[in-house]
Amino acid sequence: MSTAQPRPRLVADIGGTNARFALVDAAERIYAEQVLSCADHHSITAAISAYLEQCPEPKPTVAALAVATPVTGDQVTFTNNADWSFSIDATRQALGFEQLRLLNDFTALALALPHLDAQERVQIGGDAPIAETVMGLIGPGTGLGVSGLVWSGSRWVPLQTEGGHVSFAPATEKEWAIAQVLQQHYGHVSMERLVSGPGLVNINQALRELAGQPPESLEPADITERGLTDSCPYCKETLEIFCAMLGAAAGNLALTLGARSGVYIGGGIAPRLGDFLARSAFRDRFEAKGRLKPYLTPIPVWVITAVHPALRGVAAAVSATE
Repeated sequence: MSTAQPRPRLVADIGGTNARFALVDAAERIYAEQVLSCADHHSITAAISAYLEQCPEPKPTVAALAVATPVTGDQVTFTNNADWSFSIDATRQALGFEQLRLLNDFTALALALPHLDAQERVQIGGDAPIAETVMGLIGPGTGLGVSGLVWSGSRWVPLQTEGGHVSFAPATEKEWAIAQVLQQHYGHVSMERLVSGPGLVNINQALRELAGQPPESLEPADITERGLTDSCPYCKETLEIFCAMLGAAAGNLALTLGARSGVYIGGGIAPRLGDFLARSAFRDRFEAKGRLKPYLTPIPVWVITAVHPALRGVAAAVSATE
């Protein structure tokens, strides 16, 4: 009788800033989680190798990676980390994997939604979800991810989209003015140019320019901290506008998908905003769709507060194909 220990599977959630790794055992338990900075590694192969060097034995031979970019063929280039361009098959061979599967990071996060516990999400408005209808997912981080889940009658099927790159639609005079400033810099002004970490910087710089103030070099975390502590009027206004824009985008998604099972807010920014998001114009803008306000009012919105939830979605995706 063989006593060989079953090999775990490697799962990862790789964004433009951080790469989150873990192992999954035969009982579908996730363990050995670790976060590596993408900037510390010159390639995705180097990052995976660095993680595997620290892994307990036996080493995995099957891996699944969620990546913050479209996956349309063998060649993959990260939208917000162009240096990490790679061939899936060449990477598989270089790392000695028998199987290497890639999926979009927000597809993975969408697959995690049914597995979230009540304490891993915070509701902002709406009523109870309608079972087995569509779930929507949108999340600002290094970029703006968009996905959802559709009930097939027997299981949840994830949507693979690039909805974060739809055109921005201003709703106030200030938003129109900000959009014009950004249009001069970028040409096309997508939602991601505003509703993301870099979007916080874009909004803040545009506000200063419109006020005739000199630019100030701030990171998204700096803007968030100053806005939440009310120590900088431009930073606080940036957060207020950001929350309103996120609410509008989430409402658009709810209408587009018919997401009566609710809309989830993922990414790293929304959880840091805490009560500020709930007190902001977020919910008003979510519902402010004219004649369709009665349709949107009962739809619940949740901010995901779970730690590394996309890893669960990656694990679920691998299990579904085995």
